[in-house]
Amino acid sequence: MHAVIKTGGKQYRVAEGDLLKVEKLEGEIGSTIEFPEVLAVGEGDSIKVGSPTVAGAKVKAEIVEHGKSKKVIIFKKKRRKGFAKKQGHRQLFTSIKIQEIKA
Repeated sequence: MHAVIKTGGKQYRVAEGDLLKVEKLEGEIGSTIEFPEVLAVGEGDSIKVGSPTVAGAKVKAEIVEHGKSKKVIIFKKKRRKGFAKKQGHRQLFTSIKIQEIKA
């Protein structure tokens, strides 16, 4: 069974057992987190699409780790003006493992 969940302003297609990195979430490593915003859920031809969410559907996941992604460089330049600006940051993430999809 697959589901489309929304977290951190992004949408992810997940199945049971999937491991994915999402925007940083609050919680301890090893704890269970629940995603109530399920946009679609189903398998094959029997897919339920919510408007905007599917009523009663939930996805449970376990927090595996917290960390920082690779550095992202932001470079801005205006030609012939002598303007150049370099910035960067490392985005925080939470790695989760999908345990259960309730439809």
